[in-house]
Amino acid sequence: MKIRKLYKSEKTVISFEIFPPDCEEKFSRLNNEITVLSSYTPAFFSLTCGASGKKNSYSKNILERLNTHVKTDIMPHFTCISCSKSEIDSRIEFLKSQKIENILALRGDFPENTNEICKEFCHANELVEYLKTKTDFSIAVAGYPEGHIESPSIKKDIENLKKKIDAGADAIFTQMFFINNKFFSYLENLENAGINVPVIAGIMPVISAKQLDKMTQLARITVPSALKDKIQTHAADKNYIKNLGIEFSTAQCKELLENKIKGLHFFTLNRAYSTSKILDNIL
Repeated sequence: MKIRKLYKSEKTVISFEIFPPDCEEKFSRLNNEITVLSSYTPAFFSLTCGASGKKNSYSKNILERLNTHVKTDIMPHFTCISCSKSEIDSRIEFLKSQKIENILALRGDFPENTNEICKEFCHANELVEYLKTKTDFSIAVAGYPEGHIESPSIKKDIENLKKKIDAGADAIFTQMFFINNKFFSYLENLENAGINVPVIAGIMPVISAKQLDKMTQLARITVPSALKDKIQTHAADKNYIKNLGIEFSTAQCKELLENKIKGLHFFTLNRAYSTSKILDNIL
């Protein structure tokens, strides 16, 4: 089902993000994790393109295989910063051949080799606009409750988001966040800016101190001091951190559900355990 219709439901929609495995062993392991996650009847799985802006991280083979193995819809991430118009057109035709209905349109990470940066599509709104002329995809875009790390202010970031919505995007999927009040304030700011499409909350359970440190270096994310203190104190205790992450995200999701948000989108890191425990607690 296209996301432009999916989020008209009064019930909060559950979905999961996965990333493409880079070997057969990891693909087999991911299939096992997907089997567990599928028992929660998600609306779809989103499939990332990988990191560092590498062109070869977009794997047609992985999407084809997931379409064969997974009964649930797949929403591929669709990046543009390293792609020419002809490469975009080729990707569009491939996704059409796979009967894809939904995509997440992103600028993407800058490539490690700056010579690979293409000037035809510099921003996600340009990609959205082009896709609207070429396809009937339902298009989601990214939002940042605390502002994109490259943006000088939350106001400027929302101005850029408005360009993506005005270009034809149907929904906003947020970056992970830990403080719900920042998300609720973000919703108010979007409404004041005339943005009225569904906003889907991005949830990433903490599974390790290293994972959290990496994410907060790459993005503008505030970690509550109480959570940060516990993680720092027990950083070496993997089971403690994992259970703490489940406990924290459970409370976070319960509050979001009480406020009748449109959707919860879990960044699973290709691991079902924490997300499945959270869903057991909230559903």
